[in-house]
Amino acid sequence: MDKILFIADLHGNMPATLALEKEINKIRPDDIWFLGDAVGKGPESDKTIDWVKAHCNHYLSGNWDMLMVEWSKKCPPGHEHNAFYWNQLGKERLDWLESLPAEAEVIISGISFRLFHGRPIDENYHSYLSMDEYRPGFTDAKGKLHGGFICADCHMPYIREMDLGYAINTGSVGNSLGLPRCHALVIEGELGSSDLAPISFNILSIPYDNVLAAKIADEYPDLPRKDAYKNEVLTGVYSR
Repeated sequence: MDKILFIADLHGNMPATLALEKEINKIRPDDIWFLGDAVGKGPESDKTIDWVKAHCNHYLSGNWDMLMVEWSKKCPPGHEHNAFYWNQLGKERLDWLESLPAEAEVIISGISFRLFHGRPIDENYHSYLSMDEYRPGFTDAKGKLHGGFICADCHMPYIREMDLGYAINTGSVGNSLGLPRCHALVIEGELGSSDLAPISFNILSIPYDNVLAAKIADEYPDLPRKDAYKNEVLTGVYSR
């Protein structure tokens, strides 16, 4: 069986990202998908995006990725403080983010999975939604109905089963809500095979040095909404 890792929402948090890297070296996945939001929120978006480019095999865009690209070109009034992010990233990284597709497809053990971040191409599919509210996520932008979807965006991992198939969220590497740990998804099955075969789903939950993550944020005086970010990485409670 092949081992496929799905990660998302690193959000400039390098202590969490390096904790994930240690786990990757242990489990040795055959393929790694990045499902968006390498940047924003945390203080080291330049480092997390470079890590994604170096360690992942496939890449999708997320809402923060696209927002930073758009705002770097034309910043809305009142959001000038967010220039911290695009100034840190620079043109080459922003151009790379802009080149990323919004969704993709992967077939594992005979099941076609739609892959996307959530916003901006679709909804933010939270863990508490009803089965009916998950239904639109199974159909991609071209109208194809899939046997499952794998998304991110809500920063809480889950695996839900229903009549259409599997609704799955990777959780967040660097900005998890609920439990403030690093989360990712591992699927084991026959990658690329159209024949139905056994498949397994596993949520990785990895502890990391949350205090260090907050301390690093303090080293960046211009980081927007720094206190909110620090609260989220320390407590897992969303800060509005």
